[in-house]
Amino acid sequence: MEKPITTLYSKYDTALRYLIVGGLTTGINVVLFIGLTHLAMPWFWANIIAWVLSVLFAFIANKKVVFNSADMTFRTVVKEGASFFTLRGASLLADTAILFIGLTLMHGSPLIVKLIDQVVVIVLNYGFSKLIFA
Repeated sequence: MEKPITTLYSKYDTALRYLIVGGLTTGINVVLFIGLTHLAMPWFWANIIAWVLSVLFAFIANKKVVFNSADMTFRTVVKEGASFFTLRGASLLADTAILFIGLTLMHGSPLIVKLIDQVVVIVLNYGFSKLIFA
């Protein structure tokens, strides 16, 4: 007889793994963004650097951990990587717009605006990731 936790994990394992990887990706993004802006880097460039590094992590982690994509041929990795970065680029546009409104127009706290921004980005990225790996 399966235990309730095992049954729940079996049913929602992909979503749970995505949430964990997404949390780590968000953490990487936010820490890099706040660290770079704290070092007086303009928010736009801090966001681009944080995005590139966190999306690189997310690609690898989503491919291997979340969606168990085993095809590691050069052609497949390049194809999936191009799709992943392109679709994440769409969420970068939303990311940048939210930061522009929150930081430049509303003069909000970088940490608060970035955290709000990441909620929107996570929802967008989940849908995009399912299109690529599922």
